[in-house]
Amino acid sequence: MKSTDVLVIGSSAAGVVAAMAGKRVYPEKKITVIRKEEKTLVPCGIPYTFNSIDGTDENILPSDKMFDNADIELIIGEVVSIERNNKTCMLKDGNEISYNKLVLATGSTPTIPKWLNGTNLKNVFSVPKDKGYLDEMNKRLTKCKKIVVIGAGFIGVELSDELSKSGKEIVLIEKLPHILEMAFDKEISLKAEEILKEKEIKVKLGIGVKELLGEKKVNSVLLDNGEIIETDAVVLSVGYHSNSKLAEKAGLSINKQGCIRVDEYMRTEDPNIFAVGDCAEKRDFITRKPSCVMLASSACAEARIAGVNLFKLCAIKTFSGTISIFSTVIGETAFGVAGITETQAITEGFDIITGIFEGMDKHPATLPGAKKQLVKLIVGKESGVILGGEVVGGYSVGELINTIGIIIQNRMNINSLLTIQVGTHPLLTASPAGYPLLKAAGNAAIQIMFNSKIAD
Repeated sequence: MKSTDVLVIGSSAAGVVAAMAGKRVYPEKKITVIRKEEKTLVPCGIPYTFNSIDGTDENILPSDKMFDNADIELIIGEVVSIERNNKTCMLKDGNEISYNKLVLATGSTPTIPKWLNGTNLKNVFSVPKDKGYLDEMNKRLTKCKKIVVIGAGFIGVELSDELSKSGKEIVLIEKLPHILEMAFDKEISLKAEEILKEKEIKVKLGIGVKELLGEKKVNSVLLDNGEIIETDAVVLSVGYHSNSKLAEKAGLSINKQGCIRVDEYMRTEDPNIFAVGDCAEKRDFITRKPSCVMLASSACAEARIAGVNLFKLCAIKTFSGTISIFSTVIGETAFGVAGITETQAITEGFDIITGIFEGMDKHPATLPGAKKQLVKLIVGKESGVILGGEVVGGYSVGELINTIGIIIQNRMNINSLLTIQVGTHPLLTASPAGYPLLKAAGNAAIQIMFNSKIAD
C-alpha cells in the first residue's frame, strides 16, 4: 500500500493550488495528487478553444511541470471510496493509498435538466472540463451551421460569442428577462445584449425550452410558447453541480446545495479532510447566505487557505466568504462585477445608494485604443461601506474589478476610497482628475451627505 502525508484528489485550479501551497508551507511533507484525466484544462479558457485558440491542446494547465518542480507526486487514477477510520483511499484499479491529511478538490459537472426531453440526442452537448469530450464536440460543431445555446450565464454567452466568430448562426435562449442577470444589474446586462445583437447573435429572453426534437440527432428546439427553432446542434449551459458523491459516500455532511460542508479553514467535519473549489460549501461575503457561485478565483483562495492550515491552524488565514468576482469579454467590451448588485442588495433588504460615473480609460481620450469606462458602486447608506461594484469598458476592466474586490474584502468605506492615491499614465489609465472609480465614489459620497442633511 502506498502512503503519503497529504493526498489531494483532483488537479484543476483548486487541487493544484492546494498541493503547491501545502508544499510551500510544509516542505518536509510528502504530497501526492491523484486525478482521473491525463491532462487538465484551464477551466476559464474552455469557451475560447472553439475559436480564439487552436483547440484544447492550447489550453492545458501546466500542472504536471509544476508538480515535478515542487517534488509533488502525481498519480493518474480514480478514487472510488474513502475509508475514514483507517485513513485510506481505494482506487478503481484496486490499489490503496493511505494519507494523514486529505484534500477533496473533485470539482463540478455540468447540469443536465432531467425534465428536458431530448438531451440524449446526437449533437446535444454540455460543457464539461473533459478534454476528450470537448475535442469531439468541437469537431462536430465545426460541421454545423446553426447552433442553439441554452442558458445565458457566462459560459453560454462566451461560447455564443466564440462560435459566432466562425460565421455560424447562433440562437441564445435564456429563461430570465436578461442575459447574465444573476451577476449584473439590468442596465449592465442590456449593454451586453446590445453587443450580442450587433454580432447578429439572436437572443431570445424570458422564454424557456420545452423539448429538444429529433429522431436520433437533434434537429430543432421547441420553446414554451410553441415556437420551433431549427438547429444542427444544441449546447446546454444551464449551470453546474458539485461532485460531492465521493464525500457523501464517505459519510461527510453535504449541504442543501449539494456541496461538502466546510468551516472557514476549509475543513470538513472530519478534521483530517479538507474540501476546496466547486465541490466545497460557500457563503456569500456580504449576505453570509449559502452561495452556489463557482469560480476559479474563489477555488484558488480556498485552496491556499487549506494548504496553509493542513497541519496547524492559522487564525488569520481563513476564508470569509466568496466575493463573487466575475469578468468576461463580449466582442471588444469587458464586463466585471464584484460583491452584490443593486438588485441583490435591495432584495436582501440593505439600505443603499449607488454611485455611477462614465469616463475614459486613457487620457487624453483621443489616444488610440481609448474606451469608455463605466463604474457603478453599491454603497451602504449609513455606513458608507462598499458592498459591490460593476464595471464596463476596455480590457483594463479585469484588473479594476479585482481592485474593487479588494476594497469590498477590506470593508472600505467611501471616505477611505476617496483618499486613496492612484498611479496613472496616459496609455494605461484614466486621468487622475477623472478616474472613474473615484468619480463614482464621489457621486456616492454626495448622496450620503445629502441624505445625512435630510436626516438632521
